Amino acid sequence: MKRILITGADSYIGSSFVKWVTEPQFEGQYQVDTVDMRGEAWRQTDFSGYDTVFHVAGIAHADIGKVTEEQKALYYRVNCDLAVETAKKAKKCGVKQFIYMSSIIVYGENVTLRKKCIITRKTLPKPSSFYGDSKWKAEKRLDKIQNDGFNVAILRPPMIYGKGSKGNYPLLSKMARKVPIFPDFPNKRSMLYIGNLCEFVRRLIENGEGGVFFPQNSEFVRTADLVKRISECHGCKILIIKGFNWFIYLLSIFPGKAGGMLNKAFGTLVYEKNIQDDYSYNLWDFNHSIEETEKET
Repeated sequence: MKRILITGADSYIGSSFVKWVTEPQFEGQYQVDTVDMRGEAWRQTDFSGYDTVFHVAGIAHADIGKVTEEQKALYYRVNCDLAVETAKKAKKCGVKQFIYMSSIIVYGENVTLRKKCIITRKTLPKPSSFYGDSKWKAEKRLDKIQNDGFNVAILRPPMIYGKGSKGNYPLLSKMARKVPIFPDFPNKRSMLYIGNLCEFVRRLIENGEGGVFFPQNSEFVRTADLVKRISECHGCKILIIKGFNWFIYLLSIFPGKAGGMLNKAFGTLVYEKNIQDDYSYNLWDFNHSIEETEKET
């Protein structure tokens, strides 16, 4: 039986992982505990006896235009310093594997409609925000901690979505149920369904591996196809048309929030497909994953 400690109680990823590995098909294979990383009490937790520490505690992406210097400093303390301190404690207690949730954000956010971003294994991280920088700094410091007896696995997922997820997906889902038309823009995005992420992590724990990993769905997704599939799940009709594309290109040139949002929504940001060899952890394809995400509870 694998013993796993999730550092970050009640987190979306942590809670989803617990739910997955306690499904009947995995009965007796995993013992999973969680610890709340807020405050000081976690430092009294004994990490010894665990095979893996899955570190999901962190502060998520924010609107960088509305963050104070004090809040920026908090990002570094939580996303970087806390992760490193937790890893050192795990290593000292004899844990063999530490999994850190980083993000595709370490490559920056300078995606535009005119410049496709296709990330390969040779692409170097170049964060363009304090959020991405806090993740990248943590990665570099964690790399120095690992050795033959202590594997550090760093995950750089793209946008994660699923039932109850936060971030951009719920906003897109809400819009898809209301708008009658949507631009048929030819972009591509890497995405990752929460169920596929959980299975990826489960297999990673089974193998006890370290290194940098790029989990993603096996299919790239156009924003238009995503919006259309969401609307279909709710019985809504939406017309996908190309007539707006010239207008989107024009507005994306202008600086400011509107241009930034358009570049983010319709830009191409993907991991190349051969960045990994095995996609068998993708137990849900695109259509099925959207159905599960949009399913009424």
